[in-house]
Amino acid sequence: MATTIGVALFDGAEELDWAGPWEVLAAWAEQWPDDGVRVFTLARSDGVVRCAKGLRVLPDETWETAPPLDVLVYPGGRGTRTELKDDAVLDWVRGLAGGGTVVASVCTGSLVLAAAGLLDGKPATTHWQSLELLPTLGREIEVRPDDRFVDTGAVITAAGVSAGIDMALHLVARLHSPERAREVRRYIQYDPEPPV
Repeated sequence: MATTIGVALFDGAEELDWAGPWEVLAAWAEQWPDDGVRVFTLARSDGVVRCAKGLRVLPDETWETAPPLDVLVYPGGRGTRTELKDDAVLDWVRGLAGGGTVVASVCTGSLVLAAAGLLDGKPATTHWQSLELLPTLGREIEVRPDDRFVDTGAVITAAGVSAGIDMALHLVARLHSPERAREVRRYIQYDPEPPV
């Protein structure tokens, strides 16, 4: 049975927040096609999305055309400040979660999940600059400032920007196996030892 993974796009989405996980998951889908994984980007409409640093992207699918999702990856970026006040966005995210989709945020994407009520009573993380804001958007959110990502089962939150790559590798391990995640990590040559 195929696993469908949608990577959300919206104006102001931080590029690496979505492109990092997309690369991990798309590499998995491409290099191991027998695993039955389909990865695509999706946005509210089919127009061009302008990301936080100016990159323009055309989504593969829209909310309406996308097949049912097993996983939604929701990035952060300055656009989340608009998204978290948009009832249509919050209803869409809530509806997916309520239908059994695993919702995984990167960076300040967790602010949108909090505003949608998905983090109430749960541990979560976000970009370090938003750690104080996160608990104000929901109820009894246990902020984990030192965790690279937090998996509560139905919801996964990752810390800032590059942490989305770690979270995506965790998703590969969770959805398939740790061995496959190591193979994907090796394929993309991800060996984080910062030079500075």
